[in-house]
Amino acid sequence: MYLLHGKVTSKKGYADEVANILLQASRIVSTVRGCRLYVVSKDQRDLNTVYVTAIWENKEDHDKSLKLKGIKELMLRVMPILVEQPTKGQELETLGGLGI
Repeated sequence: MYLLHGKVTSKKGYADEVANILLQASRIVSTVRGCRLYVVSKDQRDLNTVYVTAIWENKEDHDKSLKLKGIKELMLRVMPILVEQPTKGQELETLGGLGI
């Protein structure tokens, strides 16, 4: 399995909007093959940062999800309200655990 843990930093005051856009993305990817988990979260001590943790059957399924109808449009909506372009998140090999 393929786990991707990423962090995006919004412009001041836009973290909730970023989180809502990413939650919309979660609804789209939840319908495709290979998506096991897609979690959007915030750290209450860092009010401008939003995290996404996703587990996929494999990297190829994740890469295909970036081309889904609606995902590109959401990416275009989120980019102007970020401090900088998102950097590639941590790529981790999932070994197992509860729910896996």
